[in-house]
Amino acid sequence: MILRRSLPLLATAALIRPGQAAEAGLDALLGRYTTTPSDHITRVDYARWKANAADMAALDAWIAEAATRRPSAMPRHEAFAFWANLYNALTLKVVLERYPVRSIKEIRSTGVGLDPRQFSGPWRTRLVTIEGQRMSLDDIEHGTMRPTFRDPRVHYAVNCASIGCPNLPVRAWRAASLEADLDAAARAFVNHSRGATVLLGDALRVSSIYKWFREDFGGDDAGVIAHLRRYAAPSLASALRNVTRVAEDAYDWALNDTSPPARA
Repeated sequence: MILRRSLPLLATAALIRPGQAAEAGLDALLGRYTTTPSDHITRVDYARWKANAADMAALDAWIAEAATRRPSAMPRHEAFAFWANLYNALTLKVVLERYPVRSIKEIRSTGVGLDPRQFSGPWRTRLVTIEGQRMSLDDIEHGTMRPTFRDPRVHYAVNCASIGCPNLPVRAWRAASLEADLDAAARAFVNHSRGATVLLGDALRVSSIYKWFREDFGGDDAGVIAHLRRYAAPSLASALRNVTRVAEDAYDWALNDTSPPARA
C-alpha cells in the first residue's frame, strides 16, 4: 500500500528538471526582497534580508546547491541561465555580508596575490567552486559567459548591485523562457534613461556599459547605435534616426538599495 501511494510522487518528481527546485527557491527570495518603484529601477531591501537569518541561510544553501551542478553538461540556454543566476546570487551574498555599504565598490577584492587597495569592488575575489574550479565574479562574467555565449545580452542578465546596472531580475532566469526574457531585459534597459538618452542637437548619452564592453556591441559607435535601435521603443527609435555617434556615457554606482544608509 505504501509503495502504491509513492508511485505518483516518484513519477511527478521524475518530470522535474534539475535546478527547477533551486530556481523556485531563488524566486522566493527575490520576490520577498526586491521591489520596482515608479522609476523602473529594481531595488533590494538589503537591511530586511540581512536581519532574517533564515533567508540569509537560504541564499547560502541555494549557492551551495548550485555549486554541485555541472554547467559543462547543460544545453546552451540552461547553462546561460545557470551562470546568470549564480552570478546574481553571489553578488547578493557579497553585498549582504558587508552591508551596510553605499556602493558595491566599497567592497574590495581579496585573495592570494591580490592587494585590496588596488581592486575597487569584489569582482576578483574567488567565491565558489564549480566543477573543481574556484571562481570569482569576473571569472563567471568575463572568463565564462562573454566568451562562451558571445551574446551582448549577458550584460542585461547579470547584475552588479548598482543603480546604473540593468535591473536585477525579480525571478530566476530559466532556459525555457530565456530568449524572451533576455529581450525584455534589453528593451527595459535600452529604453530607460540609464541605457540611452538622445540630448539636444542629436547628442547621444549612453550607459558606460556600452563603452566598457564596446566589443560586445559591434565594436564602435555605429555598432552600439545599431544595438540600441534593435531594442528601442518607437519614441527612442525615432530620436535615434539621425544619431551617428555617442557623445557621452554615464553610470551610477550607488547601491540598488530600497533604503540607502545615511552618509557619515
